Amino acid sequence: MPKNKDALSRYRWLDERFRNKRLPKPSLEDLVAFVSDKMDKSIAVRTIQKDIEDMRNDAELNYFAPIVYDRGKRAYHYSDENFSISNSPIDEADLQGLEVAIGILEQFRNLPVIQRFEDAILKIAASLKMNRQQLENRGLIKFSRGSQYKGAELIPEIVDAIKNLEVIRIAYQSFDRSEPKEHWVEPYHLREYNHRFYLIGKSQKAKGGTLLTFALDRVVKLWPTDKHFDEKNFDDASYFQHAIGITVSEGEPEEIILSYTPHQGKYVKTQPLHSSQQVLIDNEEECRIKLNIVVNHELIMLLLSNGSRVKVLQPQHLADRVRDEASEMLKKYKP
Repeated sequence: MPKNKDALSRYRWLDERFRNKRLPKPSLEDLVAFVSDKMDKSIAVRTIQKDIEDMRNDAELNYFAPIVYDRGKRAYHYSDENFSISNSPIDEADLQGLEVAIGILEQFRNLPVIQRFEDAILKIAASLKMNRQQLENRGLIKFSRGSQYKGAELIPEIVDAIKNLEVIRIAYQSFDRSEPKEHWVEPYHLREYNHRFYLIGKSQKAKGGTLLTFALDRVVKLWPTDKHFDEKNFDDASYFQHAIGITVSEGEPEEIILSYTPHQGKYVKTQPLHSSQQVLIDNEEECRIKLNIVVNHELIMLLLSNGSRVKVLQPQHLADRVRDEASEMLKKYKP
C-alpha cells in the first residue's frame, strides 16, 4: 500500500544514520532514539523494525536496501557503503508524472511564486534527464517517446491564451472527418487524462455556447487571433464533478450500481472509480459498489474492459448498452 509522509520521513532518517561513518554502527535502540529525535516524537521499536524490513524488501518502495545485522555487535549497517535510498531510480510512471509537472511549472516561470523555486525546478529537471539516461543505458527500462503527451508543445501558447482571455484559432482533425475543421475557441481549461491533454472551451461557431473538448494531439495547427472574450466563470471542479474521464455528458448524474467478482473488487476498493464510490456489499460472492455519475463513453469502455468480472445492476439502460456492446463483440468471434 502507498506509504504515508511519516513513513517516508523515517526511511530518510534511517538512511542518513546508516550512511553516517563518523558514528558507530547503530543498534536498534540507537535507531529508535535517532529517528524519534529527528521526528520530534516517540517512535515505537516495532515501527523501526517494520521500516527496516520495508526498506529491504518492499517492491513498491523499490529501495531493496542492503541492510545487514551484525549479531556480534548487535548493530545494523549497509553492506554496500555507497548505497543510499536517494540513489534509487524511480519508475516510468513517476518519471512521466514529473515530466508533465515540470513542463507545466515551466509555463508559469514568470509568476513570483515560481521564480522563488526556479533553481530547484531546474535541478529536478536535470536530475530527471540524467535518471532517464542512466536507466536506458543500463537497459533496465525502455521509455516510449513521441506518442506520449503528443500535442503538449501547444500548452505554453494555450496557457497564455487562457490567462489573457484571448480567442485562439485551431485546425482540428477529428476521427470522423477526412479534413481538419477550423474553430475559433474561447479557451477555459487544460486537462490531462490517459496520456493525452485536452482543451475545454467554447467554439464561437457552436450554437448555444456549448462547451467542447479538444484533444491536443488532434490539433493540426494553432494561431493567435488578437481577439479577446469576456471572462467566463468556468469551474473545472464542478464541471467534472460527476464524470469519469474527460467527457461530460448532458443530463443529471445517476445512481450506478455495479457488482464485481470478489477478486476484481479488491482492485476497485484500492483504486476507486470515482470520488462518489461507496461499497454496498463486500463478501465471498461479490463486491457491490454505488456511484453517482453521468453515463459517458469512458464509463462504458471501463466496464467493457473488466469483461465478465463486472455486472451492471442499475440503471437498466446502462446494462442494456453494455450487453449490446458485448453481443456485438461476441459476433466477431463466431465461426
